[in-house]
Amino acid sequence: MSEKRPFITLEQARQIVKDYPTPFHLYDEAGIRSTARTLRSAFSWNVGFKEYFAVKATPNPFILSILREEGCGVDCSSETELMLSRACGFAGQEIMFSSNETEAHEFALANSMGAVINLDDYTLIETLEEGCGGIPQTVSCRYNPGGDFSIGNEIMDQPKDSKYGMTRAQLTQAYRVLMEKGARRFGLHAFLASNTLTNAYYPTLARILFETAVELHRETGAHIAFINLSGGIGVAYRPEEPANDIAVIGEGVRRAYEEVLVPAGMGDVAIYTELGRFLLASNGALLTTARHEKHTYKEYIGVDACACNLMRPAMYRAYHHITVLGKEDAPCDHVYDVVGSLCENNDKFAIDCRLPRIDRGDLLYIHDTGAHGYSMGYNYNGKLRSAELLLRRDGSVQMIRRAETPADYFATLDFAGLDLPGRRA
Repeated sequence: MSEKRPFITLEQARQIVKDYPTPFHLYDEAGIRSTARTLRSAFSWNVGFKEYFAVKATPNPFILSILREEGCGVDCSSETELMLSRACGFAGQEIMFSSNETEAHEFALANSMGAVINLDDYTLIETLEEGCGGIPQTVSCRYNPGGDFSIGNEIMDQPKDSKYGMTRAQLTQAYRVLMEKGARRFGLHAFLASNTLTNAYYPTLARILFETAVELHRETGAHIAFINLSGGIGVAYRPEEPANDIAVIGEGVRRAYEEVLVPAGMGDVAIYTELGRFLLASNGALLTTARHEKHTYKEYIGVDACACNLMRPAMYRAYHHITVLGKEDAPCDHVYDVVGSLCENNDKFAIDCRLPRIDRGDLLYIHDTGAHGYSMGYNYNGKLRSAELLLRRDGSVQMIRRAETPADYFATLDFAGLDLPGRRA
């Protein structure tokens, strides 16, 4: 079994909580930059390669700015994400707009920013034309091959049940109609599986898209300028899981590129990725303090974080490894459920988890929350979202989003006209 070690020590954590009380999400700048450079190196064989970081994974301007400095673009799926990206300095084809059930005004904003628009559905061509006053010269289309997706005997996801993307026949028709309406430069995109832990996923997906691109070019004459492999490369949330090797993955995609695209005269196609989880998950953690013990039919440890700070365990029964800071090498001879304070029985960070003895006041480090952690937070039970902090390369800590206050919770409510007994005159 491999180890999962925190990127901070107990001593560092104690210094941080003097200024910023738990719970909070903490991100590692050095780790983010290192991961971004490793990804870029793995695909350096492709001249046009670009990573479009999925904003939904970690929508914080400090994180986005770091990634922009590392050469990344952004993948947006809403009007607000477009606005956030623009505020961070992203412009033009640094932005990929991949949305579904999209309104005309959202396409209009994306087009005004020069973003690459990735169409999810054939019927959205009319909406795109309405919002943009015509069809942009560069358009991408999202493909859903249907059926079950598998590598060998391993069934990974079922595209036939996914709401995203066009059928193969719709792709051809979409390219033809878009060309008639003025599109001159095309992209192809697909997302078939989530959080995969096999180096074979991306090369397998790439080969499917490369072969489809060759067919589309032959059928329609369209110039396919880029192929977006989207996300799906996962992280090892459990210590015993094998981590992906991005260098091996990049080489697998290169071989498929050389075998499929180059012989078809399409050796100038750029490769794009959207690896939000791969870039950020392991470079973020949720810090929380053990506050309570409960001894009933099980042993419970109550912490000051809850599912509002990290939804994945409650929503997906997802595993997030827990380290008790300062007890990294202590024997895991206790079995606990680690729980939050929501009035929901699924508000559990760990179930029947073997951990060292936990005492009140211990700091718990919940691993791999850098992507889809804070961003999925919510205010159920009137809980307030936590702060986000950044561990800088020089060891200093910067608050990059303050914790919510009750004033934030009430800011969008309108009490005017209500005769409430507790309301001040």
